[in-house]
Amino acid sequence: MSKLFSRDSWAEIIEALSSNWFRTLLTAFGVLWGIFILVILLAAGNGLENGVKQGFAGMATNSMFMWSQTASKPYKGLPKGRRYNFKISDVDAIKETVPNLRYVSPRNQLGGFRGANNVVRGLKTGAYNVYGDYPEIIQQQPMNIVSGRFLNYSDIENKRKVAIIGESVRTGLYEPGEEAIGSYIKINGVNFLVIGTYTKKANGGGDAEEAQKEIFVPFTSFSQAFNMGENVGWMAVTAQDGSSITSLKEQVFDVIKSRHSIDPTDDRAVGHFDLYEEFSKINGLFIALNAVAYFVGILVLLSGIIGISNIMLIVVKERTREIGVRRALGATPWAIRSQILLESIFLTIISGMAGIVLASGLLALVNKIMEGMDTSEMMFLNPSVNIGVVFIALIILIVSGLLAGLIPAQNAIKIKPVDALRTE
Repeated sequence: MSKLFSRDSWAEIIEALSSNWFRTLLTAFGVLWGIFILVILLAAGNGLENGVKQGFAGMATNSMFMWSQTASKPYKGLPKGRRYNFKISDVDAIKETVPNLRYVSPRNQLGGFRGANNVVRGLKTGAYNVYGDYPEIIQQQPMNIVSGRFLNYSDIENKRKVAIIGESVRTGLYEPGEEAIGSYIKINGVNFLVIGTYTKKANGGGDAEEAQKEIFVPFTSFSQAFNMGENVGWMAVTAQDGSSITSLKEQVFDVIKSRHSIDPTDDRAVGHFDLYEEFSKINGLFIALNAVAYFVGILVLLSGIIGISNIMLIVVKERTREIGVRRALGATPWAIRSQILLESIFLTIISGMAGIVLASGLLALVNKIMEGMDTSEMMFLNPSVNIGVVFIALIILIVSGLLAGLIPAQNAIKIKPVDALRTE
C-alpha cells in the first residue's frame, strides 16, 4: 500500500498523463463538463425552489380557505341548486367538533378585482378590496405593519369602525407625506378611522400592487355597517403543527353539511382551496426536479467517464512493453492494476474538482449580481448547493474513476511478459 502512494508512483502517474497533454485535457473536459452541468442544474433547481418558497414565506401553509356554493343534490326535502351561507355560529361549531385546529377565521368581503369605486376620502375615490376579519388573519396571511397597529379583540368586541389600509390605498387616497393614521375614510358611505398601514407580498407570486390595495376592518363592525347579519362569506382554517389540514378538512366539511342540511355525499356544496396540498405538490415538484438534475448530470458525466476509460485503454496499449518489463522484473498483477486504477481516479478527480470550482465560481458571480437587485418578487433566489452535494459529487467521481479504470486495468494484467517484450 505504501508503494502505491510513493513518490515514484505519483511521478509515474504525472509522466503518463503528461506524455500527451492535449489528449489528456480533451479527456478531462468530458468529466469537468459533466460535474459542471450536475452542480449548475442542482443549484438552478435550488434557486427556483428558494424563489417559489419566498412567495410563501411567513404564510401559514397548513391552511385552507373555504366558501359556500350551491347544493348539487336534494336532501331532506330541500331541492338541489339551493344556495346557503355560512353563519358565525359555524365557526364555534367547527372549533368544538374538529380537533387539532389552530385558527378558524371567518371573513366577509366588499369589492374585488377591478370592482367599482367603494372608498372615498375627500375628493379622492378608489376601488379596493375591503375585508371584515378577526385578528388571527395576520397569522394566516402575514403582512408588515408599517405604521400604527393591526386589529385586536377589543376592536371586535366593541365593534369599532377602524381600518388598516395597504400602502397602495394610502398612495391613492393621500397626498405624498400626508399622515394617514388618525384620519377617516368612507367605505360604502360609512366612516372608518385609519389605525394602521401595511405592506405585504402577493400570495403565490400574484400581482404585488393588487396585494397592497386592501383594507382590513373588524369582522363585527363590518357585519353591522354593511348589513351582513350572521352571514360569513368564507373562512380561513389552519391546522396545528403536526396535523395537516388536508387530513382534517373532510371533518370540517361534515360539520358545515350537517348544520346546513346538505347531503353528506355532496362534494360541490363547499368550495375550498387547500394551501397545504398545493404546497406539498410544490415540494414534490422540486424533489422531482432534483432527481432529473442528478439523472441528466450523471448521464453527461457518464459520457466523460467513457472517454476516460477509452483513453486509459489506449494508454495501456501504448505501455504494453513497459508493463511487460515490469511483470518480468516481478511486479505483481495487483501492482499493475492499482497503478492503472490510480491514474484513472487521479484524472477523474482532478477534472471533476475543476468542474466543481468552475461551477462554484459561476454561482458566486450570479449571486453577486443578484445582491444588488430587488429579489422580493422574483421566482429565482440564491442559486447554490450545500456541502452535502459537493460530498456526493466527490463520491460519484471516485466511483466513476474506479469504473473508468477497471477494464483497462484488467487488460493490463492480462498481458504476458513474453508477448509484451516482443511488441514493437
